[in-house]
Amino acid sequence: MLHPILIVEDDKKIANVIKVYLQEAGYRVLHTESGKEALALAERERPLAVILDLMLPDLSGEEVCQGLKEMEDLPVIMVTSKYSEQERVAGFALGADDYVVKPFSPRELIYRVKAVLKRGARSGLDVQKPISFNQGSLVIDGQAHAVVREGHAVKLTSTEFKLLQVLASHQGQVFTREQLVDKALGYQFEGYERSIDAHIKNIRQKIEEDTKHPTYIQTVYGVGYRFAARPDA
Repeated sequence: MLHPILIVEDDKKIANVIKVYLQEAGYRVLHTESGKEALALAERERPLAVILDLMLPDLSGEEVCQGLKEMEDLPVIMVTSKYSEQERVAGFALGADDYVVKPFSPRELIYRVKAVLKRGARSGLDVQKPISFNQGSLVIDGQAHAVVREGHAVKLTSTEFKLLQVLASHQGQVFTREQLVDKALGYQFEGYERSIDAHIKNIRQKIEEDTKHPTYIQTVYGVGYRFAARPDA
C-alpha cells in the first residue's frame, strides 16, 4: 500500500478540501484533528509528508513538528493563519520544509507538496561521492544522504541537507539567498528568502564547533553565504 499524506487540521472544511485535491492528484490521504494522534499515525504509517496546522486543540503545531522531526525526517508543510515574517522564519527554524498561510489556493498547496517530495527525492544531485573536509572532521555523503561530524552522525532535515550539499559542492562560491532558494529548493515564493537564514543557523549549530566563528558556512555580509572549507585531497 502506498504511504499516505497526513493532514493534521482541526477545521474539517479545510481538511476536506485538501483531501479532495490530494486524492485527485493520486495520493492516499489520512486526516486527524489531534496532535497526539498525528504523532501516533506518523509512527505507524510513515507518511510521505505531513500537512500541519499550527492551531490544534491538544498540542501546538510546533510541538507536533518537533515530534515528527525527532521521529524521522518527515517533510512537514505548515499551514497556518500566522503570516508575519518572524512567524514564518520561526516555523522554518523548527524544521518545517514549507509554510503556507491561510487562506491559500488548494492547487498551490498540492504543487508545494509535490515540490517538497521532489526535493527529498533528488538528494545527491550535486555531491555523489562522500567528500571530507578538515582531515575528515566533516564528511558529506550525497548518495547516503548522510553527514558525519567528528565521527558522529549529524541529523539534518532534507532542506538543511540540500542547502549544505549545494554550498559544499561549490566551495568558495558566494550564493545569495535567492540563489539558494532556487538552486537548493527548486522554487520561489514570497517570504522564503529570509527563511534561508533560519536554515543556515540550524546547520551551523549541527556542524560548526563555534557558530560565531564558523569554519564551514560563512556569511558574506550584504550578499549571502559561502562554504569556506576546502575538500581533503
